[in-house]
Amino acid sequence: MSGEALDRARIGEIVAAHQGMEGELLPVLHAVQAAFGHVPQAAVPVLAEGLGLTRAEVHGVVSFYHDFREAPAGRHVLRLCRAEACQAMGGDRLALAAQEWLGLDWHQTSADGAVTLEPVFCLGLCACAPAAQVNGRLVGRLDDEKLAALLGGVRS
Repeated sequence: MSGEALDRARIGEIVAAHQGMEGELLPVLHAVQAAFGHVPQAAVPVLAEGLGLTRAEVHGVVSFYHDFREAPAGRHVLRLCRAEACQAMGGDRLALAAQEWLGLDWHQTSADGAVTLEPVFCLGLCACAPAAQVNGRLVGRLDDEKLAALLGGVRS
């Protein structure tokens, strides 16, 4: 049995487990991403058929929400807040420094698979701006020193 058949079977199991839920698409997408580390492009038609939606509807939701990935993330995920409070407190300069240091643009993963750099529009730490999130751990009051430590940690 091929890997694609296994993927289709697993996706079918996920859809079946959520059948009948109100607003089932989001929980299904979260479950698919949890199972595969991303929402594979090949899953879109399977999900559309299983949920009675169009491919465009499924793709629209995947592409709208920042938390859904179409490709696997790196071993470490560095998310930098891009909201206004963080920008006002120097977030733009820190974001540029992180992009340059990592050699990545937003939504890119390093060639060695070590780190994925993502923008996020508010981590809820506005009073502690600028903010970041590394592998799910929140970091407030980000400055040059903290950023250097985070970058060193995700590249190792």
